[in-house]
Amino acid sequence: MSTTTDTQVSAAGGGAAHKVHPKLALMVIAMAQLMVVLDATIVNIALPHIHTALHFSATGLSWVLNAYTLVFGGLLLLGGRTGDLFGRRRMFIIGVLVFALASLAGGFAQDKGFLLAMRAIQGVGGAIASPTALALVTTTFPEGPERNQAFGVYAAVSGAGAAVGLILGGVLTDLLSWRWVLFVNAPIGVALAIAAPMVIVETERRRAGSLDIQGAVTSTGGMAALVYGFIHAATYSWSSTTTILSFAIAVVLLSAFVVIESRISNPLMPLRLFRSRVRVGSYVVMLILGAAVFAMFYFLTQFVQQVMGYSPLKAGFAFLPVSAVIIVVAQVVSRLVSKLGPQALIIAGILLTGFGLVFLSSLAPDSSYVGHVLPAISLIAVGMGCVFVPITLTAVGGVEPQDSGIASAMLNVGQQIGGTIGLSALVTVFSRAYTHDATANAGTLSPAALAQHAFTHGADAAFKAGAIFAAFGLIAAFFLIRIQPGDVPEGELAAPVA
Repeated sequence: MSTTTDTQVSAAGGGAAHKVHPKLALMVIAMAQLMVVLDATIVNIALPHIHTALHFSATGLSWVLNAYTLVFGGLLLLGGRTGDLFGRRRMFIIGVLVFALASLAGGFAQDKGFLLAMRAIQGVGGAIASPTALALVTTTFPEGPERNQAFGVYAAVSGAGAAVGLILGGVLTDLLSWRWVLFVNAPIGVALAIAAPMVIVETERRRAGSLDIQGAVTSTGGMAALVYGFIHAATYSWSSTTTILSFAIAVVLLSAFVVIESRISNPLMPLRLFRSRVRVGSYVVMLILGAAVFAMFYFLTQFVQQVMGYSPLKAGFAFLPVSAVIIVVAQVVSRLVSKLGPQALIIAGILLTGFGLVFLSSLAPDSSYVGHVLPAISLIAVGMGCVFVPITLTAVGGVEPQDSGIASAMLNVGQQIGGTIGLSALVTVFSRAYTHDATANAGTLSPAALAQHAFTHGADAAFKAGAIFAAFGLIAAFFLIRIQPGDVPEGELAAPVA
């Protein structure tokens, strides 16, 4: 990358020249993205300790993840829009600071409610910082080799975030406390906020347009009501008044969201994106796979620590093969997609993911890592690696240039929202199976053995439900993503592969 000399550009809104330091700018942008991306895995590793310290219920613990992913996914498109209207550097700094300070406050949490509130605020910060970071790569580097290499670094950091989070979460939880998986973001975020004005130039603001606040409120509120309904049903019952009321509110708010998006001039989610059957299929498949796989990590990180007796650090290393396999397979698939076609690879990926979840559903308290866990998560990783590149192609193929960014961003939104809905639904399945097994075996096992047996039984039921999700994804891919190898122009492959 040609970054040995600084360049002079005009600052937004004025004529004063401002120095751009491309290498330093990319370092700041990439570090911010790394901080946001690793959040899911770094907290996942600490879940058993958070469960004990703050006395979460078996179902309530899922809100530690859901509070973040729900808000992050729900506001992701709005966060990107704020950068367009108010300046990307400004909003990047605000997003990083909100994320870091909420993370710091969350580390001091003494009760469940405060931690969940801070996790939700983290989601707000992440939803602003992540899309503006990606946009800043575009505005900092000129089109051509420099920008391609910068995107390569950005993508590598994003891909490595999960692996870094696994190891860092294990180290911090093992050597210090679960609180440090949150504390660690504060000094990084503050340092990035101080460095950003020195190395990144502000972008011009769009004078036209407005924020779709109504869309953001109705979509996020509707999803929150839907998730709460699932979680409440797991603890109480499907016929509970609160459960029914939650689902009713979800239907009303999400219906209102669709109406708003069809009438507003600057919608958060342009409905024209759904005119293509192939694109709709891409979003549906990503949502379903997010629902199936996100929950897999949630239950497995607890299984290897609570049942297999792994330390947090050992648990982190146990999941490293997932990141490595996805990265390698995605590179191979990017070279095969023009020959085999997106649909064939997506279907193969879903099948492998489903088989991996079925394999996991036969876990027992005495299952081994090498003989059972590793083969299953490797199958799932190969499956996900087969899906990511072709599904990006089918999601952005054929869109107008001005919609390419939002078309691809919708995949991320679908994955986050799918993960949130899926986790809440599978926690409901887990809770029922856990309670049934604990009741059936009460008095026949020691308390410790009973807890392990019941947890494993509940997790197995959740994995089976996840495999059923994958089956629905397979159906969606078969009937909706009908596209032939020759229908994928080579030119469209460049951006997703980079």
